[in-house]
Amino acid sequence: QVQLVESGGDLAQPGGSLRLSCEASGTIFSIATVGWYRQAPGKQRELVARITGSSSTIYADSVKGRFTISRGNAKNTMYLQMNSLKPEDTAVYYCNLVWGKEYWGQGTQVTVSS
Repeated sequence: QVQLVESGGDLAQPGGSLRLSCEASGTIFSIATVGWYRQAPGKQRELVARITGSSSTIYADSVKGRFTISRGNAKNTMYLQMNSLKPEDTAVYYCNLVWGKEYWGQGTQVTVSS
């Protein structure tokens, strides 16, 4: 069983930065495809960024050049560095892992507002 725990969500000003973290239990995290999704009020959950076991990455067009997904030195951690934040980045951000099936964290709230 895989458990994912996000942290780092906060209130940020437009143009500011935040770093989200995801910690996972289990031993497959370092070889699985993992990623970040977000869901804004009244909208569907959408992919933000994803990284494979071979470290290939994919980003949503809306965050390219502003967000960076990475794995931590500890094999069971993942980060999302978010720069140049915009109000439209406001959402609950979820950590996701795919290994036979999908696993989700509980989410962390990011609010971008002046």
